[in-house]
Amino acid sequence: MGATELADAKDVMEVVRNITGVSFPVLTPNLKGFEAAAAAGAKEVAIFASASEAFSKSNINCSIKESLVRYNDVALAAQKREIPVRGYVSCVVGCPVEGSVPPSNVAYVAKELYDMGCYEVSLGDTIGVGTPGTVVPMLEAVMSVVPVEKLAVHFHDTYGQSLSNILVSLQMGISVVDSSVAGLGGCPYAQGASGNVATEDVVYMLNGLGIKTGVDLSKVIAAGEFICKHLGRQSGSKAATALSKVTASASKL
Repeated sequence: MGATELADAKDVMEVVRNITGVSFPVLTPNLKGFEAAAAAGAKEVAIFASASEAFSKSNINCSIKESLVRYNDVALAAQKREIPVRGYVSCVVGCPVEGSVPPSNVAYVAKELYDMGCYEVSLGDTIGVGTPGTVVPMLEAVMSVVPVEKLAVHFHDTYGQSLSNILVSLQMGISVVDSSVAGLGGCPYAQGASGNVATEDVVYMLNGLGIKTGVDLSKVIAAGEFICKHLGRQSGSKAATALSKVTASASKL
């Protein structure tokens, strides 16, 4: 995250600070970032370590070990102010620079973040290369050192594998899934990586499994249509695209 991408973070915080019932974790790459976030009224922060040495160097310009020392400072400062910290591990199955990432690396980084006091650790397949074949051994390794109820999964849909990966994660006992409306987003450091899995598609699948989410699918679809129109982009959600066609043809009848 360069200074330019974060330049208007303060203005964003102004607008969202008093919305209740939702948390807005602010990404804090170091102590300076944490101080700025706290000053802007952040009620929760996020720290972001990589399971891949090469990605850590190219993304945040330091080794995994150095990044963990930096984040430990953030975690301690957050504890003092009673601000909750969420941890993220990137490249949990593959890295754009060094290829496949061993599950033991992921387990090591996840445990370090958990031991620092992160209330939850989100495991991210940043470039979307994971399949159930690589996701299951990675989760087994992490779950041997971090309690399953403290874990979340974060899959990018670059190769169309997110929903199958989420399903196996649910079957292994994980109950928190990160997603993004209309599948927007991506990773500027991972060539060709599409956004995080579409919220609409995840909710559609969970509804089909009879899992209660408390999320209103039609409202999420409406939010997705709104933002895609503004950005001039197609929705990355298969469910939203299909359901809007169904309602459009129904209204012609």
